[in-house]
Amino acid sequence: MRFANTYFFILLLVIPLIIYRYFYVKRVKVGSIRFSDLGTVKRLRRSFSLRLRHSLIFLRVLVIALLVLAMARPQAGEKDEEILTEGVDIILAIDVSSSMKAEDFKPKNRLHVAKQVVAEFIRGRKNDRLGMVVFAAKSFTQCPLTLDYGIILNFLDQVEIGIIEDGTAIGMAIATCINRLRDSDAKSKVVILLTDGINNRGEIDPITAAKTAQAMDVKIYTIGAGKRGNALYPVDDPIFGRRYVRMPVEIDEETLQEIARLTDAKYYRATDGQALAQIYKEIGEMEKTEIKTKEYVRYTELFWFFLLPAIALLGCEIVLANTRFRKIP
Repeated sequence: MRFANTYFFILLLVIPLIIYRYFYVKRVKVGSIRFSDLGTVKRLRRSFSLRLRHSLIFLRVLVIALLVLAMARPQAGEKDEEILTEGVDIILAIDVSSSMKAEDFKPKNRLHVAKQVVAEFIRGRKNDRLGMVVFAAKSFTQCPLTLDYGIILNFLDQVEIGIIEDGTAIGMAIATCINRLRDSDAKSKVVILLTDGINNRGEIDPITAAKTAQAMDVKIYTIGAGKRGNALYPVDDPIFGRRYVRMPVEIDEETLQEIARLTDAKYYRATDGQALAQIYKEIGEMEKTEIKTKEYVRYTELFWFFLLPAIALLGCEIVLANTRFRKIP
């Protein structure tokens, strides 16, 4: 609630003057009668009317206060907001080849940690369409572009190693992402590609695919996942059970850097889960949706809620002053 004419509140300064005049100035001027003995009078019980003899002044003060509030024009506002947004279309491309089993990202393997980080990224978006592409030897769309983040999170839960024939087809993954963004009218079209290997499958070369993305104004942020040097890979032996072997981490950083450069994006190297989370956070900050809002406020006049009680109390004061509390000179 707000008051449109706040300068009327200065009239409230009259109230202390009225109270002062009633209790101090007027009492001095009131006539009196002297009695030789007040003992009998003092023994009399005060009537209910006598106890309320000052009620008229308080009614008058309350009437003035309510009238001042009414003149100040109290208003209740109803706010409407018009949101003007130019969203970002983002495709999340995730490598699900067997090398993502490497356990250099704690607490579990690379894919497990990547899914947690991607899920947090999805929950942090607003007004953007998100899609998902998974790839190994081949690539396919796990989830088309959507504003239903609950659906894409459900599809993310279903991403597992082994759902596609093993291999790493980075070029095919980029081509699938571009195909999904082909008809997009978004202000910005983005691919976030996560891989831990070297392109060794597919009919399309990664650089060729990147040049196609460049022509379609699609940015490709590339992320190489894996510590430097060697990493532990689990091997399930039918006789001896699970064991771990050390294998070199091979990421084609040169190609990933070139893909990012061609599409005016950036390449990142994630050596652990914390670094991966920071990378997605940084990309999210760079690819924020621009949101503009227009506010409209409609005000409803509320002076009646103060004026009507003031009129009723004024009438009550006039009636009481001329009946029950009437003074005879």
